[in-house]
Amino acid sequence: MHYSLFNSTVVAYALSFVLYLTFLKTGKALTGRLGTLLLAAGLVTHYFALLERTRGLGPHAVPYHDLYGAMSLFGWLLALTYLGLELYHRQRTVGALVLPFVLIFFVAAHVAPADKLSPPGAHGPTFAFHVTLNILAYSAFALSFVLSVMFLIEERFLRKHQLGDVVWRLPPLELLERMSRSSVLIGLVSITVGTSFGFLWVYRLSDRYSFYDSKYAITLLVLILYVVYFWLARTTAWRGARASKLCVFNFLLVFLSFTVVNLYLSHNHRFF
Repeated sequence: MHYSLFNSTVVAYALSFVLYLTFLKTGKALTGRLGTLLLAAGLVTHYFALLERTRGLGPHAVPYHDLYGAMSLFGWLLALTYLGLELYHRQRTVGALVLPFVLIFFVAAHVAPADKLSPPGAHGPTFAFHVTLNILAYSAFALSFVLSVMFLIEERFLRKHQLGDVVWRLPPLELLERMSRSSVLIGLVSITVGTSFGFLWVYRLSDRYSFYDSKYAITLLVLILYVVYFWLARTTAWRGARASKLCVFNFLLVFLSFTVVNLYLSHNHRFF
């Protein structure tokens, strides 16, 4: 990968984080807008860094052929999902909490040596849509996790009447709930469509790949739990902290699916 792409992306994300943090502390609109612009610039350079890394893996390679490429793609989709929610809800104070994760995933993925893997037998547009949409779902669920943790922290400060300037600049609790549900909805649509592409791909190659895999079971469990969260979060009894805690729990299963299940329990999934 060209060092210029790596350096440009790191600088853009880091400066965006600093500006978002400054906006959270001062409330100055200009710093928030500049943070958004630098996030968009980081997304562009990050995209080309992904392309460059993919070319280095060999012909017909894709970013998720190795663990670090999948991590980088996850970070890029996390940043893209957050930017979309920021523009939709017009709320920039969450950026200071999201950008550190994006930066960590990008740096960790791109300073590590690429795994020398031959392209797997799994390829083609159907398979690519399956993997990309599932990783998009993971990133959306990660964003809902951050928003839920943010909700719980802010609610705790409010209950203890610890109302500093930063707390007043955080999004209202109702807005955090709406943003979390929006993020979960993106994840639900993505994982449903992505999993459908996956089953279609397996059906076409049923002579080489089995329908029975532990990844399918945990993906179905994740899908069910987030549907339950999406429904309960709109009810009076569960709205607020209880729904946020359920969202946090659900993401622990997503993390388990992306790591332990992929690496040790699944026959057909290694990194995605």
